[in-house]
Amino acid sequence: MTLPTFRDDALALEAARRAEDLGLDGVFVFDHLWPLGAPERPALSAFPMLGALAAVTSRISFGPLVARIGLVPDAVLVAELLSLDVMGPGRLIAGLGTGDAKSAAENVAFGIPVETPDARRLALLEVARHVGGAGVPVWIGGGSVATIELAVEVGAAVNLWEGQPAAVAALQTRCEVTWAGPVAGDVPQIAAWLTELARAGATWAVCAWPESLEAVAGAAALVRDP
Repeated sequence: MTLPTFRDDALALEAARRAEDLGLDGVFVFDHLWPLGAPERPALSAFPMLGALAAVTSRISFGPLVARIGLVPDAVLVAELLSLDVMGPGRLIAGLGTGDAKSAAENVAFGIPVETPDARRLALLEVARHVGGAGVPVWIGGGSVATIELAVEVGAAVNLWEGQPAAVAALQTRCEVTWAGPVAGDVPQIAAWLTELARAGATWAVCAWPESLEAVAGAAALVRDP
């Protein structure tokens, strides 16, 4: 699941510990300077939060969903990710993305250049190669054909935000596909959706911060042991 980091308290750490206790597989944080379209709202910085997650949990996987190319120099991003892998050996999943028009305002507000899509994809390719070459699993946020082709080239998984099962099924013949997005309903309803995604070939389903951790954990348990 994604953690609640668009706030000014440490609920995310408590939620991560609870997720681990409930048997969930991974927790993820957004790499945004504010919630999309709401610059007046708070947002906890992704990489300090990820370091804290490595410290307060012991089993669960963790990572950014997704770390955005261009917010920091590429070499700094690689160093940040590899440092997290040292803090939580074998648990980091390096979600990477190029950003888009919706996130460009964050760069502009802080005087960070917004490179062309092609330049961002080239940078993403190099970061993915460095991090993946160090043995860290890489997920690439898939929003365009060119970005998906890049993921296939480097052997990374493609993460589809709110992708439909048909899109998962079509893509999984070429590369690993993971899914992320909001889920709703009771335990059987969530379990039915997770089952549909699994049958389509998704290897992970990352649920957006839910109304009930217990409901997501219960649904995951049903899918694992019907």
